[in-house]
Amino acid sequence: MVADPHLKRSQAGDRPITEVAVGVLIRADGAFLLTSRPSDKVYAGYWEFPGGKLEAGETVLTALARELREELGVHITQAELWKTEMVDYPHALVRLNFCKVSAWEGTLQMLEGQSHSWEQLPVAAHPVLPGTLPVLAWLAQEWGFSGPTCSSSVSPA
Repeated sequence: MVADPHLKRSQAGDRPITEVAVGVLIRADGAFLLTSRPSDKVYAGYWEFPGGKLEAGETVLTALARELREELGVHITQAELWKTEMVDYPHALVRLNFCKVSAWEGTLQMLEGQSHSWEQLPVAAHPVLPGTLPVLAWLAQEWGFSGPTCSSSVSPA
């Protein structure tokens, strides 16, 4: 997937792939968690599933556990690698490793100053980060949802 194809890419030619662990936290009622990107990051204010970059020697699931502890203050008790998606953002080439998280301990804390929203399809939070859109489509397919998956997905200025 190419996000914002009209924008110039950093690093011409071969770009390194950034591995990212992403948590799709799903409650028993089917609501899933989206968080906003902090103001000091690319695509600030866009809504996404929480997670972050893998550090040297980490597996996807250990990185996810660390990231959700650092960002949300929760401890994962049940998660599984679900799907992967390569996204070519203007600033980075990213492999998103999406994990379904069905159980966790602790109360959500927005430790990076982000906002959060428990969403259902169609997603009301906007704008939605381009890398989030495939997940919404996958959830719609799994859940037999046939309408639009979100209200908006606007490119950064």
